Amino acid sequence: MKKLAFGLMRLPQLDENDATSIDIERVKGMADAFIAEGFTYFDTAAPYHGKHSEIAFREAVAKRYPREAYTVTDKLSLFMIEKAEDMQNFFDEQLERLGVDYIDIYLLHALGKESYAKAQAFHAFEFAAQKKAEGKVKHVGFSFHDSAEVLEQILTEHPEVEYVQLQINYLDWEDEHVQSRKCYEVAVKHGKQVLVMEPVKGGALAVVSPAVESLLKGYNPDASPASWAVRFCASLEHVVMVLSGMSNEEQMTDNTSYMKEFQPLNEEELAILEKAAEMIHNDIAIPCTGCAYCVEDCPQNIAIPEYFKIYNHLKQFQGTSEKADRQRYARKSQERGKASDCIACGLCEGHCPQHLEIRKLLKDVANALE
Repeated sequence: MKKLAFGLMRLPQLDENDATSIDIERVKGMADAFIAEGFTYFDTAAPYHGKHSEIAFREAVAKRYPREAYTVTDKLSLFMIEKAEDMQNFFDEQLERLGVDYIDIYLLHALGKESYAKAQAFHAFEFAAQKKAEGKVKHVGFSFHDSAEVLEQILTEHPEVEYVQLQINYLDWEDEHVQSRKCYEVAVKHGKQVLVMEPVKGGALAVVSPAVESLLKGYNPDASPASWAVRFCASLEHVVMVLSGMSNEEQMTDNTSYMKEFQPLNEEELAILEKAAEMIHNDIAIPCTGCAYCVEDCPQNIAIPEYFKIYNHLKQFQGTSEKADRQRYARKSQERGKASDCIACGLCEGHCPQHLEIRKLLKDVANALE
């Protein structure tokens, strides 16, 4: 199986303010292009696009291709479930939205120290194993956002899992907060197959500063910044799949062009990425991946990831884009709550896989852009 997965997390929308308004016809075209190039792996979850990501998969893939033509991964999102008895209904609804009789890989979603405690209390690992025994799931695992120490505990206590999905990219590889390398090494030690999420860090490694782009283009003028990021992850020996949340046809074309005949990074390329990571770390203000989990419960309807993206762009390009960034912020804040509308309830921070101090950061955004 080729190492590129179509992540159905940031799909094209008919209305940018309505996550459920997926442009199904464009997704069909993207899925067709993906499969035509020999790729087969799709990744979705109930929180993506307000459960409509799964429906988009059904319409674009499940209804239009034979079951053996694709692999689909979905997730048991415990943060959407209030009691253990609800897991069965949650799973049944997923199968219906996906339009399939079984899920190839079923992952407990976004485990960390606190969510692992909930998974244990709900006997979620046992539930996933039961679905596998019933033939409703072919393989089980979990996606993970926490320290290598917590990952060690989970894999020690649940050796039955087959897959671990980790946030890995060249920017986070040596980051002490994300601990990409350390988590990868723990998974390898336990003999697990590694799936990679956020290889381009929510787009932060796809649009880089002119200095970083010049560094990358100096070695290979034809390679996009995103291609460097995805190839870094795919070059890791124990990585079996790299997810890319593709939002448009251009990203699809670019990703499939270099991954259909994948070539691992050489030593010189790895050294260049090490230098690029150092430069980006000096530029990036807020390490947000744009997952949008933080906006689910926001009482002020603040477009947190969008504002962080605008703020990062402002800082990354050192004020040269200030007028355009302010205009983008003004347009968005006319439709959604402003950064200064934050009431500091903290609900967003409880959902953030990156453990960002969102309340404090929104003050920074307001000071810079309002």
